[in-house]
Amino acid sequence: MRRGPLAKKTANRLKVVLWALAAVAALAVCASMAYSYGEHSWRFRLRSASNIEIAGTQTVSRRQVMDVFAADLGHNIFLVPLDARRHQLEAIPWVESATVIRLLPDRLRVDLTERTPVAFVRMGSRISLIDRNGVVMELPRSRKYSFPVIKGMSDSEPLSTRAARMQIYSALLRELDSEGAHYSQDLSEVDVSDPEDAKVVATDPGGAVLIHLGGSDFLRRYKIYLAHLQEWRQQFQKLDSVDLRYERQIIVNPDSSTHPTAHAAAATTPKAVATAPKPVAHAATPKPVATTTKPVATAPATPGPAQAKTPARSRKPSPRTAKTSSGMQ
Repeated sequence: MRRGPLAKKTANRLKVVLWALAAVAALAVCASMAYSYGEHSWRFRLRSASNIEIAGTQTVSRRQVMDVFAADLGHNIFLVPLDARRHQLEAIPWVESATVIRLLPDRLRVDLTERTPVAFVRMGSRISLIDRNGVVMELPRSRKYSFPVIKGMSDSEPLSTRAARMQIYSALLRELDSEGAHYSQDLSEVDVSDPEDAKVVATDPGGAVLIHLGGSDFLRRYKIYLAHLQEWRQQFQKLDSVDLRYERQIIVNPDSSTHPTAHAAAATTPKAVATAPKPVAHAATPKPVATTTKPVATAPATPGPAQAKTPARSRKPSPRTAKTSSGMQ
């Protein structure tokens, strides 16, 4: 009995399917044998710490990294959970990101990207470093930094809150340095506790002054402070604070240790810093405040922004904390 063309085609197709199934089965067996060999062979064992390559560390110690892989030593590298180890490495405060890869037959490679500190931060009595995202890091013993000290943060705050405060700090420094004058180098402290009022302590040979810069327009307001600084130093033996938050007045508080009664001087600020400053009108004590230029008309002391300000506590000029070594207390 002769087979028709259709029966021959069906038989050929069955042969192809059978051969394919046999090939797949053979590959599966080979893969299973290879996996079993790789899982149990001594050739793929992570014998010691010398089998782990670490790159990208400057502040993070090798010991900190090895503590993460301590449980993997002596075991097969295929059994090392790479994702879990990566997350553990990124939990180290100084580590921003990490990569862990296997190098056959018996090695691991760890690549770290460390965080970049941008300021010191004071939390209680402790001084630490902080990065632009608000992550706090311990001070390393072997490195020195020169930054302002940030105040107004707490270690109990969530990271999102600290990140928002660091955005204020970054915007402040970026604006002060935007014209190349590097005014941020004059700052020893930055208080970011109030998002509507960034307070800085500026230091110069005449002493340290607390400056209220408000929530924006930092560079223009700081230039106003610089334009009037010598004038104020001639009027008052020592300055304690200057409030520049208001558009048409400046509140100046002399140091209470040198003035029994603090004077709040209200002045109309010039519209443009580049022009010559106008004479400053003072609203202070009943006695007129003498100036070196024209006589200044005085106004009765009435409750207002100038009188409502309580003189700030005496502040001794202190060197920029950031210029000390990282082992500072």
